[in-house]
Amino acid sequence: MAAASIASECRILIVGSGIFGTSTAYHLSLSDPNPSSITILDRNAFPPAPAANSAEPPLGASYDINKIVRADYSTPFYMDLAHEAIDAWSTDPLYQRFYHRTGWIMLDEKGSDLAERIRKNFRECGRPDPTKDMSLEEVREAWGGVLQEANMNDFETAYWNPEAGWAEADKAVEVMLKKSVQRGVQYCQGYAVALLLHDNCKRGIRGVKLADGRVIEADKVLLATGAWTSKLMSGIEDTLSINAINRVEQQVKAAGVCVAHYKLNEDEKKFFNEMPVIINGENGDIQPPSPSSFLKFTNGRSFTNTMMTDSKHEISVPPSCPQDVIPRALRSETIDIIERIMPQMAGREVAYWRLCWDSVTPTQYQLITRHPDDRLINLYFAIGGSFHSWKFLPTIGKYISNVLREKSNGHEKDQSWTWKDARWSLGGSRGAHEKSLPKRELRDLEDAGKMSRL
Repeated sequence: MAAASIASECRILIVGSGIFGTSTAYHLSLSDPNPSSITILDRNAFPPAPAANSAEPPLGASYDINKIVRADYSTPFYMDLAHEAIDAWSTDPLYQRFYHRTGWIMLDEKGSDLAERIRKNFRECGRPDPTKDMSLEEVREAWGGVLQEANMNDFETAYWNPEAGWAEADKAVEVMLKKSVQRGVQYCQGYAVALLLHDNCKRGIRGVKLADGRVIEADKVLLATGAWTSKLMSGIEDTLSINAINRVEQQVKAAGVCVAHYKLNEDEKKFFNEMPVIINGENGDIQPPSPSSFLKFTNGRSFTNTMMTDSKHEISVPPSCPQDVIPRALRSETIDIIERIMPQMAGREVAYWRLCWDSVTPTQYQLITRHPDDRLINLYFAIGGSFHSWKFLPTIGKYISNVLREKSNGHEKDQSWTWKDARWSLGGSRGAHEKSLPKRELRDLEDAGKMSRL
């Protein structure tokens, strides 16, 4: 199915077709009398290439073989939102076929109170608490002994939640994107390089300039640009002389994690299919085999990639090299994490590597709001996924749509997603997903400039 040809102007322009952009387009198309006035702009072709078995998989955290779907949060706000999303995953025919309720096991380090904070919210959320304690020995014996040989010296406790699981990420995003286009939403392939101001005294931005010179004008522009937001915003922030403390970089930073994928044969896939999602403490997670027979390990120790702009502002941006270019030290660190939790993978060849980039906020609460500067009165954001937002694909778009319509989502949501006083200059904090906070730089892992591509 091909996307329709794009007009040079539209009423609402959504830049980015990840989960925020796609979900917004879909929910707008359900209620808008003229969906053809809504445009999604993305650098990736339509429909996106599969995340696996593709020479150049789509950029962005949303495009992946699988993502975790769970309500296990240390904040009641996100636990409630996650339960709403899981209800949609479980019942809506559009997504139901991509959702796998395998459960998850969370291993918690000695001295950590994260698991207890999560379980306290389960007990107090008004729903039955599905979680239960498991001893480390019980963990070793469960699921066919998939963790029988794991090094658990750093862990003290574990808990099991049978209601968590995972979803086939690229397939779910693709079907929602296709449904949006079927309903009339326009899709434009192109790389946004600049935001354009009106030439006259009118406030707001006129539209977006693409790398090939095209310009798309719009009444409202939503940036669902994830880790690339600061780079796109930098030019217009310079033009308007926005000071450092009020730039978008203080709200969100680009952060990356390293992901390794192992290709399984049929016997191995049958064995690993018994496993749940495994939360390897602060080290990351392991997800059950995808339909394409890949076993995915994520190194949860995130990092930034800080650079200096021409105007002498520091921003974190994903590197321009391909996603499979991995610093050797980071590759070695990831292999060590994998072989400690699953020694049976020792010596196995990694089928493919990926640096996965997302935008992270200091509190890990998303930024879903209009820009506070009146000179950018028609510019909106849906960013700050903070490595935990993919699960909200079925539902988050209805809330972003309300923001675009200047309609309240209720006091708590409005306050949680607005432009924040908690800035990166004040440091990160405990929040919705504190394990995602970056504490190091990619360049510090680059072995004096040596990089590996596998």
